[in-house]
Amino acid sequence: PEEHHGILTFKVDGVHPHDIAAMMDEDGVCVRAGHHCAQPLLKYLGVPNTTRCSLAFYNTEAEIDRFTASLATLRSRMGYQD
Repeated sequence: PEEHHGILTFKVDGVHPHDIAAMMDEDGVCVRAGHHCAQPLLKYLGVPNTTRCSLAFYNTEAEIDRFTASLATLRSRMGYQD
């Protein structure tokens, strides 16, 4: 585990990954959206696309907090009433 990096691939119900990436970018959070060169796996899983957050030794706790705070607001920013 000491030599591995964390990759978090996720979806948000009702929100397209490119919208997620754009909104998180507005919050200063860098994520990737799309197929991630994994189309066969995504097809197998029945998922057309995802958003990916990559974490490594250089990420700070403040960056993780900014990511989770941004993530928590995505559906409401898209107009969903959760």
